[in-house]
Amino acid sequence: MKRQLTLLIALTLVVGGCGGQRHTEKKDTGADVACKVGQETRIGIATGNTTGVYYALGNAYATQITEATGGTVKASAAETGASVQNITQLVEGKYQLAFALADTAADAVNGTGPFKEKQPVAAVARIYPNFTQVVVRADAGISSIADMKGRAISTGSPNSGTEVIANRLFKAAGLATGDVKAQRLELGKTVEGMKDGSVDGLIYSSGLGAAGLKDLFASAKGKYKLLDVTPLLPGLKEVNAVYDVAPIPAAAYGTEGDTPAVVVPNVLLVKNDVDAELACVLTKTLFDTKDKLALVNASAKEITLDKARRTEPVPLHRGSAAALDKLNAPK
Repeated sequence: MKRQLTLLIALTLVVGGCGGQRHTEKKDTGADVACKVGQETRIGIATGNTTGVYYALGNAYATQITEATGGTVKASAAETGASVQNITQLVEGKYQLAFALADTAADAVNGTGPFKEKQPVAAVARIYPNFTQVVVRADAGISSIADMKGRAISTGSPNSGTEVIANRLFKAAGLATGDVKAQRLELGKTVEGMKDGSVDGLIYSSGLGAAGLKDLFASAKGKYKLLDVTPLLPGLKEVNAVYDVAPIPAAAYGTEGDTPAVVVPNVLLVKNDVDAELACVLTKTLFDTKDKLALVNASAKEITLDKARRTEPVPLHRGSAAALDKLNAPK
């Protein structure tokens, strides 16, 4: 009896411990796409840190996927280090859907930057743009990226898209590796460091309205400022043409005026051989429920059918293309 009880407990622990990672591993068959998942499927969504937009929208999107399919597709979102880690773990099979910056995704399919070989990923859709938000303490004497030499600057979580962009900004500004005291911190710890003075500035790529940044600016009016780093855009474009410019509105964080910023689109990714029916359902749900997602974070308002197919050089998954055809998205 004791042995049976021990075995039962062991089996319970094994099954329970796998709960967050269980999913149906079904490959694309190449058949016509009906945009319907016929068997129970579990998927994990790789997002970002808990104070960022990826995490907020990822959780909301997971809820909408589960509800839209009547529970046939059960989705759950997980906190991660963001783009590079998301793509790596998507390919490994730990997650089945991932948020990523378009420049990092381009590196993945080309086997460049942080990726040593081409990664087998495809896009569900292009979504909202990320703003490269560069914030410094107003009393730190920093007015440009070049001024960050010798200073403690948060470059985002290790293996994140933010870290990739931060390092490219440093290079574009003529800074060598080691010139900046890089603090590889997630946003929550970065904000703590800015408040206690141990961090002089931060570089953070996200949609507008990240909870951590809103908290930072609200904590002490006039103590922090956004920098305009758009003069470095030509150097960034030499690496990847996807970089562009857009303003951070004063209303986003209560600053005195709008601040020009470097922007880069986000994409949702799956493995390139994932079941086309699942890819179709994920895509259709995204656009059918985007107004609900926008109630969680305003960045979702920028998710549009007009730009959905613009994922190059990342190929659009054929299941996602089928969904966009049904939604009459421009080609």
